[in-house]
Amino acid sequence: MKLLLLPFYALLVASAFAAKPNFIIILTDDQGYNDLGCFGSKTIKTPNIDAMAKEGRMFTSFVTPSPVCTPSRAGLLTGSYPKRVGLAKGVLFPKSNFGLNSEEYTIADHFKSLEYATACVGKWHLGHHPEVLPRANGFDYYYGIPYSNDMTHPVNKKAAKPGVDESWLNQDEFVKKWKTPLIENEKIIEIPVNQRTITRRYTDKAIEFVTANKEKPFFLYLAHSMPHIPLFVPEDVYDADPKNAYKCVIEHIDTEVGRLVNSVKDLGLAENTYIIFTSDNGPWLNFKNHGGSALPLRGGKMQTFEGGQRVPCVMWAPGRIPAGTSSDALFSNIDLLPSLAALADSKLPGKNKIDGLDLSATITGDPTIKREEFLYYSKQGNIEGIRQGDWKLLILKKNKPMLFNLAKDVSESKDLAAKFPEKASTLAARMKQLDQEVSANARPVWKK
Repeated sequence: MKLLLLPFYALLVASAFAAKPNFIIILTDDQGYNDLGCFGSKTIKTPNIDAMAKEGRMFTSFVTPSPVCTPSRAGLLTGSYPKRVGLAKGVLFPKSNFGLNSEEYTIADHFKSLEYATACVGKWHLGHHPEVLPRANGFDYYYGIPYSNDMTHPVNKKAAKPGVDESWLNQDEFVKKWKTPLIENEKIIEIPVNQRTITRRYTDKAIEFVTANKEKPFFLYLAHSMPHIPLFVPEDVYDADPKNAYKCVIEHIDTEVGRLVNSVKDLGLAENTYIIFTSDNGPWLNFKNHGGSALPLRGGKMQTFEGGQRVPCVMWAPGRIPAGTSSDALFSNIDLLPSLAALADSKLPGKNKIDGLDLSATITGDPTIKREEFLYYSKQGNIEGIRQGDWKLLILKKNKPMLFNLAKDVSESKDLAAKFPEKASTLAARMKQLDQEVSANARPVWKK
């Protein structure tokens, strides 16, 4: 009798897995708001991501919790403001002896608890010690670089100058100057990593993971290490003109995104897979033709103006997300943890207090809950601003409040603080109140 029941039981298990949607988050590094065709670029051609937008939904008010790498990624994975998880003060370096505490409950932890296969491919930047690498934080597998691609193992010395035309013109020579390690699980397998081929190799690993787990639910976090400088591409897509360096890198990333999306389609997984494409923060404007554009937004990386933290975002899930739609609802990467959990018909355990909201209905096109407030922290973790509805207040180093109405002035060109002093004062008080709560309940990072 038991033998007769085995096929039936196997069918039930397969059906249960099939009912669970797959999730892929594709994160680029330092890509600006304007650096996709669907977000208005007139020079960069991104047909694959544009196709995702046509088949899915664009989010035009998608913001990150920091204008730099480490804090932004901490927010995405934990659903919390970086200050709450102790990772708000700048970025980690090869000599840093701290990182994301494994006591935090990450997106990967959640999906692993639901019996998903989980993988992190690409740039981590939340600590390079084994105790804080991806497999200590919910991922079954890791393949990538532990910090930014301009950092050198083991203590970041003797690195070349990034973002210069010389490095673009002499790719094979300069790719050896950054001793950035490539890690598989916890072991360095290549140093220096060949950055000319790394974007393509990340995609190869991503496709391998999706293919290997096509019969069960999976969560893939694919974090490209570019277009963070230095910029590199394979020889077969190389444009020798340094003026086209950034354009060339983004178009290569777009091609690789297309490869992954097509693999999902070819495997028959499209109707059961959510793919989210976004960036960790705004463009590094100082590097000109090696950096991107945030137009029409003001500022870029390292700044709390919109250009530093509002990033492009496209979400794709045929049959689940309405095709060819766009949302201007305020949405942050800290909302992904609770939102994706809800899309998987699951609840978070409430282990740690988080700041993210369940905006799953906004993803599927019928918002019932909206994010009304958002805090802006500087690259060093200092509170600098708050958004409430259409209004945004910024108080930078000189302590002079600046007030903007983003619905009428997305470029933050008209300071309305003098015209609406009561509004500015109310927002300043609310910003202080919310920040005090985050500070009072901040949790410790892991320290060696």
